[in-house]
Amino acid sequence: MILFSFLVSLTQHIDVSGGTGAQSVTQPDVHITVSEGAPLELRCNYSSSVQVYLFWYVQHPNQGLRLLLKYISGDILVKGTKGFEAEFRKSEKAFHLRKPAVQWSDTAKYFRAVSDTVPGTAGGAEHQLLVNVRLPVTQGINLGHFQ
Repeated sequence: MILFSFLVSLTQHIDVSGGTGAQSVTQPDVHITVSEGAPLELRCNYSSSVQVYLFWYVQHPNQGLRLLLKYISGDILVKGTKGFEAEFRKSEKAFHLRKPAVQWSDTAKYFRAVSDTVPGTAGGAEHQLLVNVRLPVTQGINLGHFQ
């Protein structure tokens, strides 16, 4: 059986000054392992005293960051690329990323961001490396990070 290994690797928070409120994001999971084709949920909780805008990014090996999905306003269920989706739960202050069946092509680093300003304007934002996703070449679990 081929397994995906999802490793959590937190980085220092980046705070871009100029925002009107303080915000933070937290990662409750330490390690997640799933088989190819299994469902995936990467949890994201945040705290903020003002309206927030939420983002998920993906970075595949040897590539730059790519926006996976974002919540600005409107529908609470946000559909992203490659079958990913996230549901904005304001009362729980949560924006968990989900995919019904993970694939080899999901091997990547996943980032989330929360901002108190509309994208494209000056303001505060906090970004956090959430999960380092690696699918080993051989069968079994490989817990090593890739750079």
